[in-house]
Amino acid sequence: MPEGFDALCVNEPELASLRTSIRRFLEADRARHGWEPAVDSWLCGADPQFSARLGDAGFLGLTIPQRYGGHGLGHLHRYVVTEELLLAGAPVAAHWFADRQVAPGLLAYGTEEQRSRILPRIAEGRFFSAIGMSEPQAGSDLAAATTRAVRTEGGWVLNGRKVWTSGAHLAHQVVVLARTSPPDPEHRHAGFSQFLVPTDAAGVTIEPIITMDGEHHFNETTFTDVVVADSAVLGEIGDGWRQVTAELSYERSGPERILSTAPLLLGLLGALAEGTPPDDRTAADVGHLVARLVSLRQLSVSVAHALAAGEPAANQAALVKDLGTRFEQESVQLAADLLDYVDSAGPTYPRLKLLLTASRLHSPMFTLRGGTNEVLRGVVARGMGLR
Repeated sequence: MPEGFDALCVNEPELASLRTSIRRFLEADRARHGWEPAVDSWLCGADPQFSARLGDAGFLGLTIPQRYGGHGLGHLHRYVVTEELLLAGAPVAAHWFADRQVAPGLLAYGTEEQRSRILPRIAEGRFFSAIGMSEPQAGSDLAAATTRAVRTEGGWVLNGRKVWTSGAHLAHQVVVLARTSPPDPEHRHAGFSQFLVPTDAAGVTIEPIITMDGEHHFNETTFTDVVVADSAVLGEIGDGWRQVTAELSYERSGPERILSTAPLLLGLLGALAEGTPPDDRTAADVGHLVARLVSLRQLSVSVAHALAAGEPAANQAALVKDLGTRFEQESVQLAADLLDYVDSAGPTYPRLKLLLTASRLHSPMFTLRGGTNEVLRGVVARGMGLR
């Protein structure tokens, strides 16, 4: 085996056993409860009951220490489970952000009270969280955020708006990035802090943003004189930018950045294998698609290894997000071309057609969420020492 190749793999026996276990769970759960695989399931597939069953089966909170109700395993264990959930198109959106970002954030920056109160419920699949970062006039430029938290006796008063807060209508809390000191043009990233804000707090208003397919995943969340206690501060006042940057490594580097369309692609490849094979040119396109997918997966796995080792991975995560989401977009058109080779009278065709339609509707979002790809290229450039 070439030196360093193990950093691109998740093949250890323990991980292979875990992969088998989650596959068996998904097969049995789908057979019993009847959910259908969906593209972009980590965003649009919200099923609180599924999240609870997943937690009860021991597949959530894998990286949470046992003293907080988790399983005390490593980041690669979570990666394996995440990969299988996405490949299956399982309805994971309800718990997604809590397990992916909030749990690591609490472990890194939270107080003992916050950890003891929230982490066990995340591991149970019964605590959901939204992330309040983007704003209507700021977009991917988080440093332009204007939501303010002003010190008051015993706590803070929060005012501002957050947009694209995925799943806020299901969430128990929103993790809000807010300014706690005036903007400094010379230090744009200074003066931010994070707050754990309950969605049922007085002054919190959640309005749906309906996408073109009529679905409700996104929200605009308004905070009007919302009073939060000092105990709601996540981490240190003024350290919000550093905390958010670390959290975004988890958000941008995972398999969800390359596998959003996996149920469609896997279904198509299976249908093609059973029917008339495509011509040489299309077969070459399929080979190119699979080669890109394998390469991107290895890049994503390498970031997972870095995170598991406690190493900074912001630049690598940004690359995964940029390359992976462009791949996802381009795969939709290839899938449309491949569908012409599937027998329209066959049993799988109607389902594949639905998955293709959903993929087309979701495709514009792939390169926007988690920071636009253009902004991320600037992150990578700065990380390389370029201006």
